[in-house]
Amino acid sequence: MTVPSEELRLASEFPPADRDRWRELALAVLRKSAEVDDPEAALSTTTYDDITLRPLYDASDLPAGTGAAGLPGLPPYTRGARPEGGVASGWDVRQRHAHPDPAVTREAVLADLENGVTSLWLVLGEDGLEVAALPGVLDGVHLDLAPVVLDAGPATAEAADALLRLLADRGVAPAGGNLGADPIGLRARLGAVPDGAGLDTAVRLARRCAADHPTLRAITVDATPYHDAGGSHAEELGCSIATGVAYLRALTDGGLSVAEALGQIEFRYAATADQFLTIAKLRAARLLWARVAQECGAAEHGAQRQHAVTSSAMMTARDPWVNMLRTTIACFAAGVGGADAVTVQPFDARLGLPDAFARRIARNTSALLVEESGVARVIDPAGGSWFAERLTADLAAKAWEWFQRIERAGGALAALEELIPERLARTWAKRSKAIAHRRDPITGVSEFPNLAEKLPVRTPRREPQGGGLPRVHYAEPFERLRDLCDRLPERPKAFLATIGPVSAYTARATFAASLFQSGGVTTVDAGPGTDPATIAEAFRASGAAVACLCSADRLYAEHAAPVAAALREAGAKRVWLAGKGGYDGVDGNVYAGCDAIAVLETTLDDCGVKR
Repeated sequence: MTVPSEELRLASEFPPADRDRWRELALAVLRKSAEVDDPEAALSTTTYDDITLRPLYDASDLPAGTGAAGLPGLPPYTRGARPEGGVASGWDVRQRHAHPDPAVTREAVLADLENGVTSLWLVLGEDGLEVAALPGVLDGVHLDLAPVVLDAGPATAEAADALLRLLADRGVAPAGGNLGADPIGLRARLGAVPDGAGLDTAVRLARRCAADHPTLRAITVDATPYHDAGGSHAEELGCSIATGVAYLRALTDGGLSVAEALGQIEFRYAATADQFLTIAKLRAARLLWARVAQECGAAEHGAQRQHAVTSSAMMTARDPWVNMLRTTIACFAAGVGGADAVTVQPFDARLGLPDAFARRIARNTSALLVEESGVARVIDPAGGSWFAERLTADLAAKAWEWFQRIERAGGALAALEELIPERLARTWAKRSKAIAHRRDPITGVSEFPNLAEKLPVRTPRREPQGGGLPRVHYAEPFERLRDLCDRLPERPKAFLATIGPVSAYTARATFAASLFQSGGVTTVDAGPGTDPATIAEAFRASGAAVACLCSADRLYAEHAAPVAAALREAGAKRVWLAGKGGYDGVDGNVYAGCDAIAVLETTLDDCGVKR
């Protein structure tokens, strides 16, 4: 290949681009369909943390201070906890196991470790395996190569002692892992801190690890309960930092140095299908924890150990195959965001205990991203992006503000009495409204539902213990209606009164069909035509109780009122119209942004379905 001696100037033929020129061009396009004065405001969106996401960023949006993000492996650790990142080996692929049968779990554990999984996350106690089964499950597992993370809830002390005995019996030093002590997380999950799993137990285990097993950590700050309750990213971050600070106080009061205490804590965060917010959240988490370490006089020990797990709240029971796409995006975001360990939940997690195929797909998600896509070959790929750096800084600022409110309320435990639940409930109410209005679409559930799907059958899992913060699933409002309709001898039906030629009604008929089907209501259409009597006769033949007019605005002007009148005479209990605008005989409208849940519940009521 011949390389020109002079420097290539690929953009030299073009005038320089600047923000004002972009605004001018964007404004010209936007004004073709709406009155707009500020193109950036018109194209901006706001997150649940009141952070504005703009359509354009430039160097002026970078956080103040040259090199504010620092360097990988150095404070403030925004760009990663390790200087080498995951270039050498990728991230730790951590698989979760909660099957109560020890034989099944042992077989699954060995299959995982033989096929790319590098650490194990074992659920013990009432939500999973019996603690006594731990030695048998780990028979054949090289504990000096494969880290084990425990999640035993009220049985934390018993499970930790069992693992430490096993290590002693084998005479090996653990490759890493965590005993899983998290009393504040248990308070969030269960509503109380069980006996034997409190702060005193966490301190005892941490002192033991620091003294005898320096590669093993004792404490997990699990922030997923706050995410699972419907909380925002900054709320999850703020709660985690408040919890971490509470543990630092307890550990240092228990005799550990600040550096030793920092080394005993691992953080667990939810990774969602919103890849940019997940990337920014993990970067912001390291920045926040580094600030805590700096305030404690141990900045050089402030590298946060992170475990990212794909969100439970985003998983769906309906069309579960789409969960593979959600978890792939979340896993990608976790890796790009710099998580040390990543757990991909199996796509069938909402249906019961995962089978071998689901576990294989879950672990292979990381294998594909690390080995084939090479995601880990670049250290902090988002670093330097004007958007990513601004979002990281904004999220960190919102989280720090929330952390300070928790501290003023007396700390994480005290704030769990009222402050945290009330704040999370308000955020969940906002998110629920956006889901109901389909502004937060859920593919396969609120959008593009498949009423003919055959769900895979799985062994039921034990329901997790409750009593604390609620556990929500974003798809639940729609799935509840789908489940209701599926149990009926005959599925409720909505008639689509299509007016005019196919080209005129297809867009709105497709939209209306998707909306009704998202709640389990099947649809039938009238086909092309404008004759009210013909459409009314098709309605009678359909057996539907409600109808929805579907066409273009220009045809509504002439035909909506007479067709609605004919449908009413034919027995329609309610007549909807796809689109906006009021017409005689029309009871309500369905349109992008309408309250789909309210429309569906009204439709089921009209169809005589008891909810």
